[in-house]
Amino acid sequence: MPTPVVLVAEELSPAAIAQLESAYEVRHIDGADRAALLPALVDVDAVIVRSATKIDAEALAHAPNLRVVARAGVGLDNVDVDAATKAGVMVVNAPSSNIISAAEHAVGLLLSVARHVPQAMASLKAGEWKRSKFTGAELYQKVAGILGLGRIGVLVAQRLAAFGMQVIAYDPYVPTARAAQLGVRLVSLEELLAEADFISVHLPKTAETAGLLGERELRLVKPGVRIINAARGGIVDEHALAQALKDGRVAGAGIDVFATEPCTDSPLFGFPNVVVTPHLGASTHEAQEKAGTQVAKSVRLALAGEFVPDAVNVQGGSVHEDVKPGLPLAENLGRIFTALAGGVAARLDVEVRGEIAAHDVRVLQLAALKGVFSGIVEETVTYVNAPLLATERGAEVSLVTEAESPDWRNLVSLRGTLPGGQVVSVSGTLTGPRQIEKLVEVNGFDMEIEPAEHMAFFTYTDRPGIVGVVGQILGSEGINIASMQVCRDARGGHALIVLTVDSALPPVVLDDITSTIGAVVGRTVDLEMS
Repeated sequence: MPTPVVLVAEELSPAAIAQLESAYEVRHIDGADRAALLPALVDVDAVIVRSATKIDAEALAHAPNLRVVARAGVGLDNVDVDAATKAGVMVVNAPSSNIISAAEHAVGLLLSVARHVPQAMASLKAGEWKRSKFTGAELYQKVAGILGLGRIGVLVAQRLAAFGMQVIAYDPYVPTARAAQLGVRLVSLEELLAEADFISVHLPKTAETAGLLGERELRLVKPGVRIINAARGGIVDEHALAQALKDGRVAGAGIDVFATEPCTDSPLFGFPNVVVTPHLGASTHEAQEKAGTQVAKSVRLALAGEFVPDAVNVQGGSVHEDVKPGLPLAENLGRIFTALAGGVAARLDVEVRGEIAAHDVRVLQLAALKGVFSGIVEETVTYVNAPLLATERGAEVSLVTEAESPDWRNLVSLRGTLPGGQVVSVSGTLTGPRQIEKLVEVNGFDMEIEPAEHMAFFTYTDRPGIVGVVGQILGSEGINIASMQVCRDARGGHALIVLTVDSALPPVVLDDITSTIGAVVGRTVDLEMS
């Protein structure tokens, strides 16, 4: 059997190269040179890239033997994951390689903003000695507000506490007890804005968090606040921040990420009290070393046909062929569960029923947890860290299997109990020869609807005219309904509308529908459909 070929398209650490060379033929190419890259892909089994090499449908078409694309880093903007999935090519990254570097960079930006370090350096190098011009602020006994208590947010909180800061945080998916263990007080977003002297952003970029710190929020901040964003561009509205700086409501900012990158022109660049860096959060030798060795390990697992925990699309060998189609279903059920729950369950049971239960289905539990936490923490969620995230948030997780499934050949369910005692449940199955995903139960309401990229759920008191009202509101906003199901427990009892729509529902539209129909619950969820 010929030795597998691994193509290294960008610089990789010597330790990572050594791992690969011990088992495979390793070739090197400049991945940014498209004319050289495409023919080099013809007979390779794996390709390792950083950010300069683009692996798209065209590149995949040139690589008939390709089994795995490995990104030595976190982001996957330069890899067409959907095209790779359709081609049966596994995509892996290094999700935990940069968390310490990212946390340290956020703290570095915060200190630089507090003490005007870059501005003072530039002044001194220009031949000026103006000490009074650069009087800064101490961190001691100030209030640090952390937006997002994921792994990076926790690292930043711990480091700022060491400066003698009082740390508060906003994260609706972290239990109060977990925050208390960290010495952090959980507050609402409005409370954080009003109390914090420094705000550091550590949230994922989602439909809910885009523009989270916008014009309204920046009018609620404590005067003289300093804002740090080393997480994702667009969470802080750059134009609103520029206006707040101009008005003097915000005393300074440290920004490493931008809504559009590369960014060489921003309204923030004109302010002397703003420190900016070109997305350097992961740019340390240590982070690059970890990224290289992590993906080298994943490549070795993939080419050996073994389970690859850091795979972001398809899974390798140890998963039974009858179980594999259920992975995206379980992950989508996890995302829907979190959207409906609005928080993390104190207890979560993953139930697998039917013929599929005869196999090892533990990976379905991992897939469900991956979906539960995707979009609510800053770091990439994988099959490895998902159980850890559940433990950190005080969620007790169990797997239940049962050979009998009365209504469906196979059924995957998530049933969770929230800290307040409320029970949330979602169930799904795969139907037909093409194994089409179907959502078949939500909170005890039976249905049969195919999940879609954009979905909405409204629970209300059953009465005439509600469907028309919902349709009218969406129509006035130019949002097209792809499908709708109405379920109820009894005439005049509780009812549930499940919608799939062609575009995401803005929060203002969700609120409008919820209030107009008097919904007890109104939720949206955006799924990653392949």
